Amino acid sequence: MPVNASLTFIGAARQVTGSCYLLKMNQQQFLLDCGMVQGADQVREWHKFRFPFKPKDIDAVILSHAHIDHSGLLPLLVAKGFGGNIYCTPGTAELLPVLLKDSVNLYLKDLEWQNRKAARAGKKIYEPVMSLQDAERVSDLVRVLGYNKRAFPLQGVELEFADAGHILGSAIVQLWLKGKQAMKKLVFSGDLGNPATVLLPAPTEIDQADIVLMESTYGNRNHQPLDNTIEEFATALEQAYNDGGNVFIPAFALGRSQEILYYLALLHRQGRLKQRLVFLDSPMAISITRIYSEYLHRLEQSDLDKIGYKKGMTLEQLLPMLKVSETVEDSMAINRVTHGAIIIAGSGMCNGGRIVHHLKHNLWKNTNHLIFVGFQARGTLGRRLVDGEKRVKIFGQDTVVKAKLHTIGGFSAHAGQTELVRWATAIGGAPEFYLVHGEPEAQQVLQEVLAEAGIQAQIPEQGQQILF
Repeated sequence: MPVNASLTFIGAARQVTGSCYLLKMNQQQFLLDCGMVQGADQVREWHKFRFPFKPKDIDAVILSHAHIDHSGLLPLLVAKGFGGNIYCTPGTAELLPVLLKDSVNLYLKDLEWQNRKAARAGKKIYEPVMSLQDAERVSDLVRVLGYNKRAFPLQGVELEFADAGHILGSAIVQLWLKGKQAMKKLVFSGDLGNPATVLLPAPTEIDQADIVLMESTYGNRNHQPLDNTIEEFATALEQAYNDGGNVFIPAFALGRSQEILYYLALLHRQGRLKQRLVFLDSPMAISITRIYSEYLHRLEQSDLDKIGYKKGMTLEQLLPMLKVSETVEDSMAINRVTHGAIIIAGSGMCNGGRIVHHLKHNLWKNTNHLIFVGFQARGTLGRRLVDGEKRVKIFGQDTVVKAKLHTIGGFSAHAGQTELVRWATAIGGAPEFYLVHGEPEAQQVLQEVLAEAGIQAQIPEQGQQILF
């Protein structure tokens, strides 16, 4: 029996980024996630973007985690009139202000640069579509809900978060939607973690559901074993040291940067790290790493034991060669270091941030190494490099690619195909499955594998609506 509700796939339908789903029930409207589509020209994306609903009519947002492709549109939503509650976990609530402030700040700086360029050419100047104040107002709307606790965000809607094991604070969203004569349970996986990932638990298994929205980022493949990944990483670092150059690692400030620091600390403890300098060149990653340190008591103790962590130890004690580059001047000074250094910088897809400046100065040198440790979305500079382009534009200038590139997929914080299928098949109640947050090729392969396991999953299109 239906509960007279509808769900519209606003974003992350047949693509990875831009997670956003609109639910309507009992004359109420609320969103699951409100994420930004990440691509090449973010300023252009911001200015041509239009919400397919009225933000002031949205009663609440339920947020799976803090990553920008799940949360990045919240400042714009607020700027356009949203004033409802935003529900998330405590970890997400701490991380969210850091990420949103950085994202909006990056947009405003890029807009200023493009406006100066347009003014010189006599072209149109654009006004900002949002401000840092809008990012700050998001925090005022946040309502914190711990794992395995119940809340009632709206009439007839019951909410509970389960640990997704993806990043600090990441959640699987469980919703019980109660109509006049029936109830349906909707589960949104958010981003499911890779059980091999250090510091975090495996994704929580869900016992029952009627409707499941499941991510499918790596639906077409599995990750190699973690031991192999660490060995591949160590080998790439050693090659770079022997070549006499530096290592540049584009890394997401949230999650991936902390993992990479962990593995560097592990290699240092094993006596396998030859580099004598490690730069964390990202103010946001520095801030997030400090937040992670506050949650050490909740992280996996067995992983902390491997790097010799004792209560009260600092990251600098675990990785003595670590230098944090908080200011622009600190970042620019790295250019004077020509060999023997590892530079971790954002953004993870090379579509902004300090890593782009490092690539401009170092991509053309054949002694340097560039190590990709995360997913690269279509349309980003990172994706073009991973796809093997030998010449790319950086800040409008042609740059030849001579640095040695490594793509190490085993560090992924997303579940691989086998883990996705295992998580899906553990859910009782024969639910309807909808594959989201994945590129079409990955989704089609996962759809076939799930069918073999007895699950008939659908791949929704952007704008598609389902009734239940």
